[in-house]
Amino acid sequence: MPSASSATAEAYARLMEALPGLSVTELGHAEPFPEGSGWVRAAQLAEGGPALEAFLSWDEEQVVRDYGHRARPDVIAGFGLHRYSWPACLLITVPWFLHRRVPRFPVTHVSYDRTGGGMRMAVRPPASFACLPDDPAALLPGARIVRDEEALRTEVRAAIAEHHEPVLAGFGPRTRRRGRALWGMVTDEIVEGLWHVAQLLGPDEHERARRELELLLPGATHPYVGSAAFRDLTGPGGTPLPTRDRASCCLFYTVRPEDTCATCPRTRDAARVTKLTAAAAG
Repeated sequence: MPSASSATAEAYARLMEALPGLSVTELGHAEPFPEGSGWVRAAQLAEGGPALEAFLSWDEEQVVRDYGHRARPDVIAGFGLHRYSWPACLLITVPWFLHRRVPRFPVTHVSYDRTGGGMRMAVRPPASFACLPDDPAALLPGARIVRDEEALRTEVRAAIAEHHEPVLAGFGPRTRRRGRALWGMVTDEIVEGLWHVAQLLGPDEHERARRELELLLPGATHPYVGSAAFRDLTGPGGTPLPTRDRASCCLFYTVRPEDTCATCPRTRDAARVTKLTAAAAG
């Protein structure tokens, strides 16, 4: 049975093995959060003040360095939100996907750094987590037993919303987006983050993630926007090419108009087939 401080430790270890560019450190209950060297608390991002401005300056410098010109402030804010939300969602979706455990992480329990060539997260162990009755972790302090898989999916949606609501309040004015558009971005981070990690875990897990995400986000699950939105295209020789339709646009086309994501709502199916075929060949 997992120890009281590690109901999520095994899931995070497997996540880091599959995705070495992301590290997750579970702090002791009295251990301070790391400071300096690019670290920022999620609660500071939610405040929308100087810490958020400093955080977004990294995105602005990256665009100038890589593309030779500045991007609009709202585009920069969208990039910053994506780069935080993508790994933040994994803190919740990966333990659910691998072990059917759903931790709660308020913004006061998460710190983040992406300035050292990768993504680093430090988290305070969750005071509570949801699990199923037959989970050995159900005997641990803080465990909240829910009746079935659908109840656990409800916990996933609630945990991600609880963490993101204050974060979106901090980023929102700078992105020049409001409720539905912001939650559309979070919807995309949930789906594309777990789908990507599952692919790294193996082809069977990739297919399972698609099925699980379709159940998690079937549509009409407020505050999220739309469904997981998976579909298949037909590639050369009849090869199926899985894709999805994003609920939001990252606005990268404003930086480089000729280059859009394969799942971007602006990308036509013919261009998607070309991009997905090239990615598969690579």
